[in-house]
Amino acid sequence: MVRIRVLVVDDHRIFAESLAAALAAEPDVEVAAAGSGPAALRCLERAAGEGRRFDVMLVDADLGAAAAEGLRPPAVVPDGAAQDGLVDGISLVAGVRSGQPAVRTVVLAERDDPRRAALALQAGASGWVAKDCSLSRLLTVIRGVLRDETHLPPALLTGVLRELTAARKHRTESEQLVESLTPREREVLRCMVAGLGRKAVAERLFLSPHTVRTHMQNVLGKLGVHSTLAAVALARRAGVGPADLEAAS
Repeated sequence: MVRIRVLVVDDHRIFAESLAAALAAEPDVEVAAAGSGPAALRCLERAAGEGRRFDVMLVDADLGAAAAEGLRPPAVVPDGAAQDGLVDGISLVAGVRSGQPAVRTVVLAERDDPRRAALALQAGASGWVAKDCSLSRLLTVIRGVLRDETHLPPALLTGVLRELTAARKHRTESEQLVESLTPREREVLRCMVAGLGRKAVAERLFLSPHTVRTHMQNVLGKLGVHSTLAAVALARRAGVGPADLEAAS
């Protein structure tokens, strides 16, 4: 019998243990649990190193909220660059999608939220399921995502499609603005995304600080923003990555 290896990630211990026990009662399901994002990543890495990769990860959408009450969920980082600082489940999905793309992820949520469900799908999740759904429904989703299906509650479909359409529109608009930059201005923008200040950009590109200042002002003007932070956010939305700092060292 081919067994499905499932990792439950939830910092509410009673819920995690109850769910793991219910799933483990299925003859074709093998379950492990982790209580935090970093713990989940270690578990996934250890299993991969032993040649026993997990098939599906079930992760709490509000992972970390109990330990950081009032903390707003961080922005999703598709490249998983900030794995040590993972707080919520959606960010964990992004990190796992980057590091172990074969693992299917399903987000468990206490409430329907079209915006966050759309973010989860963009981060790489294959499903969004209510925490209080039946065990049979959850098993259907687990087996479905292994067949490359995407599972969402019917009540969320319209809202999620609206969110994804809006996100695509914003990305297209951002890409068009970035395309209006000159090659040199794009280099400067990538340096800004990498967090470099004016002096560091000047040294990297062999330009005077005054010239870099002019380029930065032009970048802000063409992108229609008023701060470096806003320019970086728009660049990220358009898929612009940071300059490769190691290559320059």
